Amino acid sequence: MRNLVLSVIGDDRPGLVSALADAVAAQGGNWERSQLAQLAGKFAGIVVVAVAEDRADGLIGAVTALDGLLEVAVHAGDGGSPRTSQWSSLTIDVLGNDRPGIVNELSAALNASGVSIEKLTTGTREAPMAGGMLFEARMEVRVPPSADVATIRGDLERIAEELFVELGIEGE
Repeated sequence: MRNLVLSVIGDDRPGLVSALADAVAAQGGNWERSQLAQLAGKFAGIVVVAVAEDRADGLIGAVTALDGLLEVAVHAGDGGSPRTSQWSSLTIDVLGNDRPGIVNELSAALNASGVSIEKLTTGTREAPMAGGMLFEARMEVRVPPSADVATIRGDLERIAEELFVELGIEGE
């Protein structure tokens, strides 16, 4: 079996995920993991598919021929990140008034400690009482054994104070 990582983007429309799933199934592929979203009128996603080596080219051809997809990129997958298997996990939630730089500041602090961001979900919504927009984010991160979680927490809390955002950190 061969792991393929498909990244796709297209104009959002009903049935696009179904068409993608049909193309995978028609080639005997197994849809293993995905992150899919509608963003600003576009459908965007990443899908990990396992497929028999002799059917990989057929799957790539079927997916790239799908109507409505504007871009499709295919990459060989390696099965995961074994280097992080001994790392601990944290989930970081952020909520505050929307302003430029929130992701930049937080990701820079995590990077300085060698932390790997495994998943990042962000969005904005109207503030219920105050008007304006709220920014919210959830980061699922992996912390290397050499990093000090208390220092990471302290760095993130300092940044949260400077940015006037609420911060929640859960994990090991």
